[in-house]
Amino acid sequence: SAGFDQEIVAEEIARLEEVGLLDDERFAQEFVEHSLGRKLSGRRAVAPSLAAKGVARPMIERALQDVEVDEDARADELARARASRLQGLAPEVAYRRLVSFLARRGYQGTVARRAAASALRPQTGAEGPPEA
Repeated sequence: SAGFDQEIVAEEIARLEEVGLLDDERFAQEFVEHSLGRKLSGRRAVAPSLAAKGVARPMIERALQDVEVDEDARADELARARASRLQGLAPEVAYRRLVSFLARRGYQGTVARRAAASALRPQTGAEGPPEA
């Protein structure tokens, strides 16, 4: 493989694992914490990202289970932050764009719709989602 001695490659991999530099489990845990924490992503967006990076499904599931996150609160926080960019749009357009944004970030439809309606309520004064 690319001209490297297999024995040397195996030794180097073992050394890197020993010092903690090749640890998929730890990587998955830190990725989940970062994505769900600072990036405010939803759980549904994190699993495919980790899978694309080569992390095994069982490790992904364990990492997601190990992190306690209130998805409703995170969706609310993200929706409020994003809603300010949608001022000036028709209420139904702002609502649709905000729901789509939250869905792309990995939030389920019901969570995204509720968070969008809540975040836009001060703007529109409405009690529910804007009428289409």
